[in-house]
Amino acid sequence: MVLLVRRVSVRAPVDRIPSRRANQQIRRPEVYPENPTMLRPLSALTAAAFLVAPAFAQDKKDAKKDDGWVQLFNGKDLTGWKIPDPPSGEFKKGVIEKKNTDGKVVAFVGVLKKDDKEVTLWEVKDGTIVGGGPSSHIFTDIEAEDFVFRVEAKINDKGNSGQYFRTKFGPGFPAGYEAQINATHSDPIRTGSLYPDGRTKLKDHKKEIATVMNTATHKPDEFFTQEVTAVGADITIKVNDKETLKWTDPDKTFTKGHFALQGHDPGSVMTFKKVEYKPISKK
Repeated sequence: MVLLVRRVSVRAPVDRIPSRRANQQIRRPEVYPENPTMLRPLSALTAAAFLVAPAFAQDKKDAKKDDGWVQLFNGKDLTGWKIPDPPSGEFKKGVIEKKNTDGKVVAFVGVLKKDDKEVTLWEVKDGTIVGGGPSSHIFTDIEAEDFVFRVEAKINDKGNSGQYFRTKFGPGFPAGYEAQINATHSDPIRTGSLYPDGRTKLKDHKKEIATVMNTATHKPDEFFTQEVTAVGADITIKVNDKETLKWTDPDKTFTKGHFALQGHDPGSVMTFKKVEYKPISKK
């Protein structure tokens, strides 16, 4: 007699299947009952990620906002700046460069003809460029044609300074455009004006370009922002974001040159916290 046997597979419920490693202790890496605090680093990291994300987004937003601006002053030394030797007729030839421990220039010192006295004309102090002493100017190595040129500066009471652009490098008062910096000096032409240099045809346009007279839009010893936009013959000046000049130079007096900062006279002390420009490409 032949017996027929059918193979039947029987599956027990999953929860009743014994583990092949029943004798081994199962540890899940995310659970530490003997030390619950071991869970906290992961939570802290997750929380930190949520905190960092908005800050990172803000940094990207700020970077985009500042995109295209070139810093002419690094806040530490006078890298990228130079001074004529001598700065003007009052000085002997032989400007002294004071350097820091890294070998970077942090001050320009002139030697007066009349008594050989050393006078600090420009120096980096507390993260700013400070100028003073007899008339002198410092110039950027950079030359530019079309741009936005912006400074954050202050001038002392009765002081006089200037923000030069498209200027030639050389001693004495530069050959270039000057956006005036002046709150209370005896010269009535104030910050926000384009100075009508008597050596050029700009003097013929004084009424058009000396737009801020007698009363400045800022106080002495008070930081303000002056921004110059120069595109071809078109020049615009803003002080604290308010437009003070919009003019087209019919003579195209200056078309390309350096940026420069002015120390006007021995009684003037000028401080520059930020000096920057943004090149404008020709279309």
